Amino acid sequence: MVALLIQGCSTTEQKPMRAVEQFDLERFMGSWFVIASIPTYFGRDAFNPTENYSLNADGTIKTVFSYNKGGPKGPLKSMNATGFIPDSSRQSIWEMQFFWPIRADYRVVYQSPDREHTIVGRTKRDFVWVMSRQQSVSNATLKSLMSRVEELGYNPEEVQLSNWQSGGATEPTPTKADL
Repeated sequence: MVALLIQGCSTTEQKPMRAVEQFDLERFMGSWFVIASIPTYFGRDAFNPTENYSLNADGTIKTVFSYNKGGPKGPLKSMNATGFIPDSSRQSIWEMQFFWPIRADYRVVYQSPDREHTIVGRTKRDFVWVMSRQQSVSNATLKSLMSRVEELGYNPEEVQLSNWQSGGATEPTPTKADL
């Protein structure tokens, strides 16, 4: 019985999750379409999901997750967060804060050479975001990105395609900043 308790309390050791080495933070800023993810609670019923990043004067990163709730034409929702870079020599590793004082691991683990596609993950491997500068990607690109997600240690069965990629998207709903 004690052996079962000890086994049940043990944790599976995850391989470290490497972040992008040659990372250009300023070029990363801007809008990204979330084409696939293991979504957080807030992203589970999200359609037309986008992430927008911009540098603040103090070096933090303003992050806005925008989406339509419940359907492609559902009400526009957004969540704001602040990204902190704990080590300026590793700008691809952030601490994301949606509310004080909690900061969560957030790291850019892949970026295509043309910087058109990226994967953001967490060392816990509980959430992942596959993003593109375009609303959707080719099947070959998607297959390659999903292979990378699996190589990072994620269960591909948990990854959900967004409606951008599955063909059910509408034009992005303008945000307040666009008006």
